[in-house]
Amino acid sequence: MTERTRVPQGINPNVPNAARMYDYYLGGKDNFAADREAAEKIMALGPSREICLANRRFLGRAVRYVAEQGIRQFLDLGTGLPNQNNVHEVARQVHPDAPVVYVDYDPVVIVHARALLAGTDENTTIVHADIREPETILDHPDTLRLIDFSRPVAVVFLGVLHCLTDEEDPWRVVRTFADRMAPGSALILSHLTDDEHPEVGVAAREVYEQADAPLRHRGHAAVSRMFDGFDVVHPGVTHVDAWRPEEPWETALAGGEWWYVGVGHKR
Repeated sequence: MTERTRVPQGINPNVPNAARMYDYYLGGKDNFAADREAAEKIMALGPSREICLANRRFLGRAVRYVAEQGIRQFLDLGTGLPNQNNVHEVARQVHPDAPVVYVDYDPVVIVHARALLAGTDENTTIVHADIREPETILDHPDTLRLIDFSRPVAVVFLGVLHCLTDEEDPWRVVRTFADRMAPGSALILSHLTDDEHPEVGVAAREVYEQADAPLRHRGHAAVSRMFDGFDVVHPGVTHVDAWRPEEPWETALAGGEWWYVGVGHKR
């Protein structure tokens, strides 16, 4: 099967796609030549694969943490292509029946996620929607079938809000979900920053200008604002390698300074 024959309807394989580039960084095969070419440009700037792996490891630690705190339902926004440490896999190590709703706007992600979830129980689903329209996600029948917003829920924004411009107001997006979340719910968030590498950040953003989604690095204060209304757990909004590493070697991995991450509980 050639690349062109496996392109879902409505997809332009000649335009780099952020989710498929991320898949390539992680060693996946669900990407096209344009994605690989753009990703290689980013990888020439720094340890992109290690940066993405650090983000996935944070996801596993954070989901496990909130599950152990008693949260039993999860809403994963901008889930991207299936990879290691998927939310339902980690959460169900603690709560075997945990409901999980995945959300993405990319048709390629939807196709692969549905294939991954085929044959799983009815407590997992994927919603085809855009986080720029949070009300559509919150009121979607599949969301409401699995998520009871009167009870604590973990809402996950893993590496997705830096794809929104300031004009698209990622703070409003987070706030809209927060308004629906019950007290005690958890916000899990990671966001790219170029605070320590501003010149490399400029070059990376130029590559993403040719892709289907922009890249907007943000500083510590801007990312911390996304946790308004939440009590951020120790160690706060910090670089990814400093957030509760489970192994000593995790703090020595390259690329940790490119992420600000945090977990907060709604007051």
